[in-house]
Amino acid sequence: MRDIRTGRNVLTHVPPHEEKRDGMTTVSTTPTTPITPITPHPGMRLREIVFGAACAAAVRAAARLGVADALGETPAGAEQLAAELSVEPMPLKRLLRALSCYGIFAETEDGKFVHTDMSRLLREDDPNSLRYISLWCTEPWTWDVWPRLDDAVRTGSSVFPEVFGKGFFDYLHQDAHESAQVFNRAMTTSSMQSALEVAELLDLAEVSEVADIGGGQGHVLASLLEKHPSVRGTLMDLPGVVARADARLRDGGPLAGRTRIVAGDCREEIPVQADLYIIKNILEWDDESTRRTLRNVMTAARPGARVVIIENLVDDTPSMRFTTAMDLLLLLNVGGAKHTRESLMSRMAEAGLIIGDISPVNAYLHAFECVVPA
Repeated sequence: MRDIRTGRNVLTHVPPHEEKRDGMTTVSTTPTTPITPITPHPGMRLREIVFGAACAAAVRAAARLGVADALGETPAGAEQLAAELSVEPMPLKRLLRALSCYGIFAETEDGKFVHTDMSRLLREDDPNSLRYISLWCTEPWTWDVWPRLDDAVRTGSSVFPEVFGKGFFDYLHQDAHESAQVFNRAMTTSSMQSALEVAELLDLAEVSEVADIGGGQGHVLASLLEKHPSVRGTLMDLPGVVARADARLRDGGPLAGRTRIVAGDCREEIPVQADLYIIKNILEWDDESTRRTLRNVMTAARPGARVVIIENLVDDTPSMRFTTAMDLLLLLNVGGAKHTRESLMSRMAEAGLIIGDISPVNAYLHAFECVVPA
């Protein structure tokens, strides 16, 4: 239940029971009865919201310290975890108690801590890990640009060049190498998690050549080629990106014989012929980039070619809090924006694409099936 005096969640009367995990019997302390949340007073809720930076910082600290990895499947006290992590026990207990208020870890009645569904997502080895996404969204530069959101709203432009003296990606790769590595890990994790879902969704029955435009390291392409042994593929992205392409696609990899890797900027030219073009999560930087990319697809593609555009939509998602926050962060760092369904469809129609089915890839992504007209 929630302690009204402290506002934190406390697990009471949690009888241990055995459960099987990976063939091993462990003791779990999952509550046996549902906990009914108490809706806070508006004033209390607003206070919680304006202290949101503390919650984000606590998640970041837990991710950097590896707290979720240190905590196993049995309850552990702060002293035990602190010894394993080489940190001070009392500050660690305060950190865990703060996170428990948000359902990230939970505190038992005897003052120990256990995992929750959310805390497990901070583990490095979790198949759906959000550890690097959590770090990326709380990188040091974010704390410098968020306070300038009012300026970005006034001007409609990125504040990043004014704060750091250069554009976002130049800063990332020239001055913030650790942050660039976190970005790469976060994008890789996200792409790998959605790649299999994209491959499951798309019908390649009449496709012999597929092109992943702005495809990053090529996880979507690799998943498609693995599922469809007769299909050949092209991965196109910036030189520094394709240099780190998925090992399955590179020389010596099992898919290398059916893969062509093209280094280039899709905003300038797309020198690729294919039956199916996939464009995933690259049409959100700014309208001009979107228009140029779609125009270049239309120039390169044969009549009748399929174009599948996959994006997060800011107005069609189970978590408006997440997508609207990402939308504002795009405004701050590159002057970009997440699309609404209408805005994305208008850009596709403007480019001359014929829009067909719109299908959910997962809870956060939608696939827009389009055809290049004859």
